[in-house]
Amino acid sequence: MRLKSFHAKNMADAMRQVRQALGDDAIIVATREEEGGGVRVTAAVEDDDQHSHNSAAVSMARVPPPPPEPVVDVGEVLAEALHRHGVPAVLAEQLLDSALGLDTDDPTLALGAALDSMFTFHPLPDGGRGRTKPLVLMGPHGSGKTLTVAKLAARAVFKNRSVSVISTDTVRAGGAEQLAAFTRLLKVKFHMVEDPEAFSGALQMSADNDLVLVDTAGHNPFDPDEMNDLKLLLSATADQVEPVLVLPAGLDMVDAAETALIFRQMGARRMLVSRLDTARRLGNVLVAAHRSRLAFCDGGVASKVAEGLTPLNPIGLARLMMPDQDKKKRPAASPSRSKPSGNKARAMSTPSSRTLP
Repeated sequence: MRLKSFHAKNMADAMRQVRQALGDDAIIVATREEEGGGVRVTAAVEDDDQHSHNSAAVSMARVPPPPPEPVVDVGEVLAEALHRHGVPAVLAEQLLDSALGLDTDDPTLALGAALDSMFTFHPLPDGGRGRTKPLVLMGPHGSGKTLTVAKLAARAVFKNRSVSVISTDTVRAGGAEQLAAFTRLLKVKFHMVEDPEAFSGALQMSADNDLVLVDTAGHNPFDPDEMNDLKLLLSATADQVEPVLVLPAGLDMVDAAETALIFRQMGARRMLVSRLDTARRLGNVLVAAHRSRLAFCDGGVASKVAEGLTPLNPIGLARLMMPDQDKKKRPAASPSRSKPSGNKARAMSTPSSRTLP
């Protein structure tokens, strides 16, 4: 507490000095008339630190304690999510058995562990780890292959990789022109080829690049003639390239599984899932990967070329399937809940897992 005296010719002037010097919270301790005239007023006010401490103490006393967090039934939450995504009962049961083996009350982490145990995740290379085989993107009509090539090229260019793009799509009007215009913006080499022989030559001319991307025409997996055309194109390059299936999310479950199986027979070992941002049920994607034994690689999560592609890993896929649970977890995640344990937990800390949103 601070004490201070004020001298004035009258009480009104003295009180004005008190307010100006100590503020409205000042307390009048004593007043007296001076012998030579005028008045003397002694006032006091609490120190700021003490005042703040007392105010904080009062505020803390008024804040009610936080309500206890509800107990999460991981099995119930996961079962509801898998049902919502239309996952078949047999596959859902296997995922649940695997998820409930993890000691955690975080449903997203449990689902990520289950996905990690039943599926394979191999993100596509960006050209930064030595020479990789040219990536031939193939898939049904309208699966988003051309846009995906543009996204992969942009991602590699942003990492200062040298990129070459080859288009074999002579069927779709405007497709090659669209890709050519985009590669000009990125200052990336572009080759347009019309037959398997020219394709082989374009690959040789692109051999010095860190990453070679090949866009193909859409092929109907249920049309033998169209699939024979694709087989002829791939056979011209023997094992020099890696075919990658681009499969859009949201297809009928049976169609998606049969499509994935057919393109696996064409040499695909990885599956890039496009249009994840426009699908609300991903059970068909799980079924396609499970039946064909294709590895998840990357996912198209937006239409933007620069930001619309991300490597897929178990936790990332689980978050896509359970966005509400992930939002609930983020603000109040405590160390005991966010830290996984056991072998599954160690699997979650792989480098690819950390790249996901």
